[in-house]
Amino acid sequence: MQAASRQSFHPAEAGAILAGTVSACGAVGALAGWATGNTGYGILGGVCLGIPTGVFAVYRRFKAYFS
Repeated sequence: MQAASRQSFHPAEAGAILAGTVSACGAVGALAGWATGNTGYGILGGVCLGIPTGVFAVYRRFKAYFS
């Protein structure tokens, strides 16, 4: 019997997940900022929240690799 193979880590996939999550949060922040009258601060807030959200999304995707 062979041991279960470890999931491989794909840096390009991790970067795509991170970039997609940060840009999605920035877009939601832009919409919220537009609704309140200041799109720039909305984008800034969305990106500031998107960075830790993106890191968490990459961690969740590659959890088996990190443990």
